[in-house]
Amino acid sequence: MNTAGFDVFFLTMGAAMVLAMHAGFAFLEAGTVRKKNQVNALVRVITDFGLSTVAYFFIGFAVAYGINFFAPVSQLNSIGGISNGYEMVHFFFLLTFAAAIPAIISGGITERVRFWPNAMATVVLVALIYPFYEGMIWNGNFGYQAWLEANFGAAFHDFAGSVVVHAMGGCLALGAVVMLGARKGRYGRDGRVQAILPSNIPFLALGSWILCVGWFGFNVMSAGNVEGVSGLVAINSLLAMVGGLLAALVAGKNDPGFVHNGALAGLVAICAGSDIVHPIGALVIGVVAGAGFVMGFEFIQNKLKVDDVLGVVPLHGGAGAWGGVAAGVFGSTALGGAGGVTFMAQLVGTLTGVAIALAAGFVVYGVIKKVVGIRLSEEDEYMGADLAIHNISANPEQDMVNH
Repeated sequence: MNTAGFDVFFLTMGAAMVLAMHAGFAFLEAGTVRKKNQVNALVRVITDFGLSTVAYFFIGFAVAYGINFFAPVSQLNSIGGISNGYEMVHFFFLLTFAAAIPAIISGGITERVRFWPNAMATVVLVALIYPFYEGMIWNGNFGYQAWLEANFGAAFHDFAGSVVVHAMGGCLALGAVVMLGARKGRYGRDGRVQAILPSNIPFLALGSWILCVGWFGFNVMSAGNVEGVSGLVAINSLLAMVGGLLAALVAGKNDPGFVHNGALAGLVAICAGSDIVHPIGALVIGVVAGAGFVMGFEFIQNKLKVDDVLGVVPLHGGAGAWGGVAAGVFGSTALGGAGGVTFMAQLVGTLTGVAIALAAGFVVYGVIKKVVGIRLSEEDEYMGADLAIHNISANPEQDMVNH
């Protein structure tokens, strides 16, 4: 029996589920921003996906895995010695992860970022920065994993991308958000935080639900083939998600934004160790991530005065880094895990990803800011990105009647 055909179908379904998550990113952002920026949020997320596809197809995939598609179809169907075009659908699956990087960043910089400069950043990040670290971890590039194993007793374990995708995206976003500066009116002259209310809580909730469902493709299908698939990954994802949302419910005092994002914080944190931790460990990882997200969001907004609109730095950066380290704790056999990990390897691997992302975020957005500028004019920001950039509002007919 040709198992390659099953694997191709398996990964195609996984890729489709993670592709659907981008609708989740879009609606989560559209529901969180003000009404005058909803269209822009939706257009940026889908455009970033298109740009990411081209950047990753021509450059990024080769940077990470040394594979390109400049060959006749007869050869493409059996790249790497696997039939049925497995490596092409493997590209599709990994692309949906790569495209999550600009989708994550989008939530932090929304409501005041210029369209084309942001598009430039997307191409650079997905073509070069993300695949550089992705290749180090998932393809053993530069001997990094071998070095970790020699020095700390194990390679860095990140099954589905707590650090490779999420911490990377969240930490890149910090540089972008700082370079942009806060939205007008977010902080008063006395430094006090001014509330900027979300436009649509049902959209926000819908976005969270779509992401939660798609995440089971993100995590479970990271096995890469049917033979490697594990029900442990599914139940761990479920329990971490629930732990995250319940912790955020309590810590966030019933706030709907915190509850719906808390579920995502739990899912971010479980990606790394979902295949090796005990389900009870997964629940604990989710609880810490959900509560940590609420505290991190309030700290960044209120104390640091960094206007990260959707809280992507604590949600993806913070919970992702916690997930990378937590895999080294709860993955140990002493806590009922499968073993094969060490705390130090997880800590060093996580810190490496965080450091690369923090540096790259400030450099990439800093250079673009200096060369072409990345922020909307005050007038355009006041008008809203929908009309300023796209010449249409979220409810054109209704708005025309009202005017």
